[in-house]
Amino acid sequence: MKNVVLYYSRTRKTAVASKKLADEISADIIEIEDLKSRSGALKYINASMDAVREIKTDIKPEMVDLRDYNLIYVGTPVWAGKPAPAIITAIDKYNFQGKDVILFATLGGSGGKKTIKRMEEKIEVRGGRIITSFLIKTSGKKMHEIREEVKNKVEEMDLKIYGV
Repeated sequence: MKNVVLYYSRTRKTAVASKKLADEISADIIEIEDLKSRSGALKYINASMDAVREIKTDIKPEMVDLRDYNLIYVGTPVWAGKPAPAIITAIDKYNFQGKDVILFATLGGSGGKKTIKRMEEKIEVRGGRIITSFLIKTSGKKMHEIREEVKNKVEEMDLKIYGV
């Protein structure tokens, strides 16, 4: 069984979490890039508004062939209680039909459960089956602390069993 971690990261915290997750569960990893610039305070405010409105964005890769994967992890930062626009766009474009999916979100504050719920709704409508989900708190943490939290989450949730 092949696993893959799909993720988007603006501040690199979700990237650090995703890379550690992929390492822990022996999965491939694919970063979804938002082709719209989201750096800087003003652009982040606009990005949060895009997330709330679920406005699509141009992403790279535009399409990902998920046929070789039995289990797909999808990770996003939480923006205003919603998934990042790049993840919403990817969910709408990629084929999750018949796939088992584990969702995760990184967050500095609140809104993680709403973010997971929204991704769950969108993926289930597209034929994916949600296995479980989890949150990674990143507020005030250094990158090595985020990696440690991911490692602990993998052990606590016994996520390695899903890759067998």
